[in-house]
Amino acid sequence: MRTPVSTFELIEPRSLPHALALMRDSQPIVPLAGCTDVYVALNAGTPPGTRYLNLLSLDALRGIARRDGVISIGALTTFSEISRSALLARHLPALVMAAREIGAVQIQNRATLGGNVANGSPAGDSLPVLAATDAVVVLRSAAGKRRVPFVAFYTGYRLTVMRPDELVVAVEVPPVDGRQWFRKVGTRAAQTISKVVIAAVRAPRPRIAFGSVAPTVVRARRTEEALASGGTIDDAVAALGAEIAPIDDMRSTAEYRLRVAGNLIRQFWTETA
Repeated sequence: MRTPVSTFELIEPRSLPHALALMRDSQPIVPLAGCTDVYVALNAGTPPGTRYLNLLSLDALRGIARRDGVISIGALTTFSEISRSALLARHLPALVMAAREIGAVQIQNRATLGGNVANGSPAGDSLPVLAATDAVVVLRSAAGKRRVPFVAFYTGYRLTVMRPDELVVAVEVPPVDGRQWFRKVGTRAAQTISKVVIAAVRAPRPRIAFGSVAPTVVRARRTEEALASGGTIDDAVAALGAEIAPIDDMRSTAEYRLRVAGNLIRQFWTETA
């Protein structure tokens, strides 16, 4: 059942400080970016709220830059912009690969990195990349700014440490040493939600993260330790089985996801040797 939009209020902030003041003073209010998830909820008759804050005109939340080795990506940067970025292709190719796997071109033109992070779906294709590269989420409110390590950002299914008055304004990624690797497994080759998604970095101490195998994105620390300590790939697959918790749902089964995750670890280790 579709939701009648005439019952909603849309607020257009004049600037980022104005938007942050509205987030502080006008709760409850739902910030909007590309709306690719909000529109789905509206069409299903389950709107996330009745008052919405449109952030799309805020250029302060856009852009990709590298400062002192750290890459900063504005929250309103779309996945099309990420996929075309020469800077990211050189320094963060796994994120470029993920951006090209997110929906169709129409979705990539609308969906934003900040929205993917704030939405917190465990199937979000960019999230394992950010987890595996030790990214930092930059949050801002009218009271100030804070930085949260990506691996500490989620507290449960679609739950984060973000306060109601805060916005995701950017994601920062420090220099990544090692070969980056990304794979998405879905029902089709394109325009599909992940059954299992992995991002990894091959280094003396590997970094591995999975999506769609637990309530939140998972940084596979035990699996990393198994590989870093010289264990066999079978040791790593066994460690992985102890730290992910896939479920049966309409897209796949827990058994299938567990098997595919193990196969992806083997593929990562072979292809990056």
